[in-house]
Amino acid sequence: MKGDYQDLVDEISALLGAPATLENRDFRLIAFGAHDSEDDLAMDPVRTRSILTRQSTAAVRAWFEGFGIARATGPVRIPAAPDAGVFRGRICLPVRYRGIVQGYVWLLDQEPGPGPDALAAAMEVAERIGILLAEEAKAGADLSREFREVLTAGRGWQQDMAVAALRVALGPGADGLHAVVCVQPWSGEAPASVPGAAAVCTVPRPGEGDGSGPGAGAGPRDAGARPERRAGQALAVLVRLRSAEVLAPAEGVATRLLAGGAATAGIAEPRRGLAALADAWYEASAAAQAAAAQPRFGPVAQWSAIGPYRMLAALAAADPAGDPATRVLLGPAHRELARTAELFLDCAGQAGRAAAALGIHRQTLYYRLARVEQLTGLDLDEGEDRLLLHMALKAARLYG
Repeated sequence: MKGDYQDLVDEISALLGAPATLENRDFRLIAFGAHDSEDDLAMDPVRTRSILTRQSTAAVRAWFEGFGIARATGPVRIPAAPDAGVFRGRICLPVRYRGIVQGYVWLLDQEPGPGPDALAAAMEVAERIGILLAEEAKAGADLSREFREVLTAGRGWQQDMAVAALRVALGPGADGLHAVVCVQPWSGEAPASVPGAAAVCTVPRPGEGDGSGPGAGAGPRDAGARPERRAGQALAVLVRLRSAEVLAPAEGVATRLLAGGAATAGIAEPRRGLAALADAWYEASAAAQAAAAQPRFGPVAQWSAIGPYRMLAALAAADPAGDPATRVLLGPAHRELARTAELFLDCAGQAGRAAAALGIHRQTLYYRLARVEQLTGLDLDEGEDRLLLHMALKAARLYG
C-alpha cells in the first residue's frame, strides 16, 4: 500500500513540476517526493519537521486548517508566513472520498505556478489517493472479527489459529511493527473506519465473563474475570508504526477516539509481528486503567510510563478478590478510611504531610489510622504491612 501512495505522489510531482508530500487528515506523513532543489527555502522548518518526524505540530495544523482546507473541494493556495516557519507559500490539494476528507497533498507554490489543466489532472490523482486511504481505513474495520479472536482466544492452539487468520487478512504488513491501543469505556459498535488503524474491534472489559481483558486470557496470567467489578467493553485498535521510538501514530488515534466520549486510553509497547498481540492488549488495557486511576498518567497513558502500576495490574489480575486483610477496608462503608490510609502511605508515612493534605488535625489522622489497623489486622509500624496495604489500595484503583 505504501508503494501505491508513493507512486501517486510521484505522479502529482511530475504533473506539477514540484516535489509533493502526502499527509493523512491528521497531518501525519504518508509519502513524499524527492527534493533535489539547492534552494534552502524549499525546505523550510515546517516542511523539514514534517519529513523528519513524519508529523506536524498542532499549531501548524491549526494554522493551515484556518484556510478552509478541510472543507475545500479544489486546490487551495496558502501564502507564506515566515513567523510560523512557512517560508514558501503552499498549494494544498484536498484528498477526499465521497465528500469526506482523507488527507492532503502539499506542494510549494512558485511563480508562475501550475496552470488550471495541470491542477485539474493532479486533483484526479488525489481522488485515486482518497480511494486508497478510504479502503485502507475500511479494511481495518473489516478485520474486527479476526482481531478480536486474537485478543480473546486465550492460550494454545486457539490463539495460534486466530493469529494465523489475522496474518492472512492483514497481508504483507502483518509482520511489521505495531502498537495496540485500548480506549475505554466504549459504548456501541466499533467505528466503521479509524484513520491510521490496521484493525479495530470491541473487546469485553473484565467482568463480561469471556476471559478477556487484563489478567485473563489476554494477559500474561490466565486468571479469571472479575464479575463484581467493572464490566462493559473497550475498543482495541491495531496501529502500524514505522519506528518503535515514535508512537505518534498510536497517540493520534487514541486522542481522536477519546474525543468521541471515552474516558481514557492506553498504548502498549510496540511489537513486531502478531504473535504477542494478546500480551500487548493486556498492556494497553492496564495502561488505560492506570490513566483512569491516576490522572497524571492520562488521558492517554503508555505502558512504559505507568511505573508501579505495571506490577499492580498483574497482581490485581492474579487475585481478583484482593488480599483478605484489606477486603473490609475496601468496602463502601470505609471509603474515607481507605482514602486516609492511601494518602498517608503516599506521603511515605509522614503524618504532618498527610494531615495537611487531608485538611484534618494530626490527632484525627492518628485515630483513623488506628481504625485501619483494627479493621485489617495490619501494623502500620511494620514495613511489610504498609507495603501490603499500599499495593491493595492502588490495585483497587485499577479495577475497583
